[in-house]
Amino acid sequence: MIRTALRVVRPPPEPGALPSPASSAAPVAAAMAASLSAAARSVLAFDRVGFAYDGRRVMRDVSFRVAPGEIVALLGPSGCGKTTILNMIAGFLAPTEGVALLDGRAIAGPGPDRGVVFQAAALFDWMSVAENIAFSLRCAGRPKRERRRVAEEMAALVGLAGREDAYPYALSGGMRQRVGLARVLAARPRVMLMDEPFSALDVQTREALQEEVLRIRDRTGCTVVFVTHSIDEAVFLGDRIFLLEDIREGRFETFDVDLPAPRAAPENRLAPGFLRLRETIYRRMRHTG
Repeated sequence: MIRTALRVVRPPPEPGALPSPASSAAPVAAAMAASLSAAARSVLAFDRVGFAYDGRRVMRDVSFRVAPGEIVALLGPSGCGKTTILNMIAGFLAPTEGVALLDGRAIAGPGPDRGVVFQAAALFDWMSVAENIAFSLRCAGRPKRERRRVAEEMAALVGLAGREDAYPYALSGGMRQRVGLARVLAARPRVMLMDEPFSALDVQTREALQEEVLRIRDRTGCTVVFVTHSIDEAVFLGDRIFLLEDIREGRFETFDVDLPAPRAAPENRLAPGFLRLRETIYRRMRHTG
């Protein structure tokens, strides 16, 4: 199913017709209340968000909702605003217009309820896998025994059981990214933000980690926002895909993904629904590009 974000334009009043303040304000107030109520039922919400940098507009009038436990893939070419949206959710950037909401409250900065998995794992080379995973717990002053227990639990969750005492130099690129993923999960975030974390990996490792993300979502119920250039990655991972066409003007398309359960099954990459949606998005990107 494809949905396009459109802006509603109302016709102007007839000449000489002057609406009373009460009659014009009531629909606006009702619309604002309905919008905020819907946002409160979502984990994440953008309400007419705009952002400008050094006087250059990056986006305007962007609105969307993300449900609890949903995976949303942000898809588009370089420079289309994917990472800007991710950084606003993370609290690294603040909107210059509108509001970004987490659990119905305006995002005021970074917080432990959101974790970011970057393109590079950025591990501490002098720390073991367990110490890297439990770093946020150490910063929070949690006891050593608890840190070890959580590190072992998260290592098992990402497929690294038995490697807790290894050091980053002894790990492959895929294993390092698994450690980075486990480190974020150790903080028990409500939302996991992923900025092309698998783009530098070989195809086999990348696909294995995509399947791992789906399994982790199913086990933890974590909401995921995933930035990618890859149509295949977006279709395989996403419950919905936001194709960012021209968010400088508030335009993007939403694609609903309907693939058989379990979603992590490798054969879904050959499912008719996968292939049809991949072709549809490919043609749309070629047309708009």
